[in-house]
Amino acid sequence: MTISRRKLIAIAAAAVLVPGGAFALVYRPFPSDQTPEGAYMRIARAVAKDDPRAFFAYLETEAQWACYTLREMRKDARARVLASYPEPQRSELAATYAPFADAPDGSDVFAHVYRSRQWARRLRKDLSGTAHVDIDPKGERASVVTVQGTRWPFRKRDNGIWGLTIFTAELLAEAEKATRDLAVVEAAAADYDKLRAQR
Repeated sequence: MTISRRKLIAIAAAAVLVPGGAFALVYRPFPSDQTPEGAYMRIARAVAKDDPRAFFAYLETEAQWACYTLREMRKDARARVLASYPEPQRSELAATYAPFADAPDGSDVFAHVYRSRQWARRLRKDLSGTAHVDIDPKGERASVVTVQGTRWPFRKRDNGIWGLTIFTAELLAEAEKATRDLAVVEAAAADYDKLRAQR
């Protein structure tokens, strides 16, 4: 049985187009991260890969700053503890501060808090596809509304990237606590230094 030339061309075209179309569907580029939908899709991919560091860039600016503040406050507190505190407080506090003090970057701090507070569970409840995006009239805030009806709030950052806002309050509270703790550590360390000098 002979196959006509037209059928042969159709089969060859299908052999090329079907895999190419499948590849395009699976690996199509995301919308720009300068759109709320594009930022949301990058967060969803990072959550699916269990890689919170990968979406640190898609947190709002205040949340990022809080992570850096938390790292610096814990690093300073640990240094003061190691220099002035007696044992066993020295070892105990230094170990408590280590995950933040040793973090190379703010994204590592975020990853530690994300895992210790099990924030993945909060996000995984609904990271379905985007139904629509509501942007406020000023263009500074937006909500990505999923197919299942969850609203994920975003704020536009100075660099044009949209940042998720749901973790900001908790990260700011953690950074403020670390700042207060540092003041307490410094006061106690000064007392320990005085006692040592009097001996």
